[in-house]
Amino acid sequence: MNVVLPRRRSTALNLANLLTYGRLVAVPVVVALLFWPQDETARWIAVAVFVAAAITDYLDGYVARTYAQSSALGRMLDPIADKLLVAASLLMLCADGTIRGLSLWAAIVILCREILVSGLREYLAELKVGVPVSRVAKWKTGVQLVALGVLIAGPAGERVLPGNGTLGLVLLWVAAALTLYTGYDYMRSGIRHVIDDER
Repeated sequence: MNVVLPRRRSTALNLANLLTYGRLVAVPVVVALLFWPQDETARWIAVAVFVAAAITDYLDGYVARTYAQSSALGRMLDPIADKLLVAASLLMLCADGTIRGLSLWAAIVILCREILVSGLREYLAELKVGVPVSRVAKWKTGVQLVALGVLIAGPAGERVLPGNGTLGLVLLWVAAALTLYTGYDYMRSGIRHVIDDER
């Protein structure tokens, strides 16, 4: 007698992962819209898409924890989606001159930190060592996303809130400062594990 077992639903299509997929899809959409930096309509649509994507950054984690939808796929894609959204937005804002001059250093610091932490996580994963997200890192992410949202509004935002561009750049520098702190913290923790592994 053959026993028919119920098919297990794939975790790839649970709500938490679908939110993460949405954030990945938002990346090329925001990039495409920023190819027309002087078009105010494109700017506002880019802001709307970016904000929606930023919200899913919180929601996918909340849904995964609350409804037990955590999966290996989600844990892999979540940080990738975050980094792609931030990196692509920074590059487009640098390209259209929204971020320029000395503020380019803030963008460079943020991008370099993302690469450093990604490499560190990959190496520590081989040692079966997890890298927990600190409270300061969460603040950094929040400030960074707000700064980028404000900067994406660009000239269109200036018409609504004079000084919008300056506010965005100030927040970007705050995010860069927090980035340096958290990057150093992660690096120090990583080097400690490397030294312990070699003993």
